[in-house]
Amino acid sequence: MTKQVLCPLCHSDEHQLFCAHETGEYRLCSHCQLVFVLPESHLDALEEKGRYDLHTNSPDDEGYRAYLKKFLDPVNQHLTPHSHGLDFGSGPGPTLSIMFEEAGHSMRIYDHFYAKDEGVWDECYDFITSTEVIEHLYTPSEVFMRLWKVLKEGGVLALLTQPYPEQDSFETWYYKNDPTHVCFFSEATFTWLASYLDARLEIVKKDLFILRKNPS
Repeated sequence: MTKQVLCPLCHSDEHQLFCAHETGEYRLCSHCQLVFVLPESHLDALEEKGRYDLHTNSPDDEGYRAYLKKFLDPVNQHLTPHSHGLDFGSGPGPTLSIMFEEAGHSMRIYDHFYAKDEGVWDECYDFITSTEVIEHLYTPSEVFMRLWKVLKEGGVLALLTQPYPEQDSFETWYYKNDPTHVCFFSEATFTWLASYLDARLEIVKKDLFILRKNPS
């Protein structure tokens, strides 16, 4: 018997073909509008880490810092001084956490491959950041719930990712060609997620989404 495929975000079984490509079969969830790759196209852990090991970002790279500053500045406007944050998916060369510390905040980092410090889940945070990470998640539902659990009331979850284009442009979209990219979001997906989490959604710019927990 063929195992039923469920949307990895909302667990709906109502989804249809969005794009068939040599990089995989992409399905569109009718419920939350997530586009996701079928599990058989997922890399194993060794292959996945091998791809990430090729990343050369570091705190000494001024170009990378300039890129992250476009994320940090608008997020920082949502924070009070001396906030406590978590950078989820910090990568092999943690940089954003250092920049937030330079801005006066305290930070913890977590990365499944490079900084798997389970102690971060014993704390609660005023803000959580995740830049170019959520498109890599095999189990986004579990991850979002884990992050939401450690976010304080009134806190913000700031997410950077590239929303997917219209269906007729998806086949030639560069972002899908990375084999570690398996989940693709849209404004509609984030609207669904905000409703599910009872959060307030702010779309700061096309690739920056902020969810505030239990807004007053």
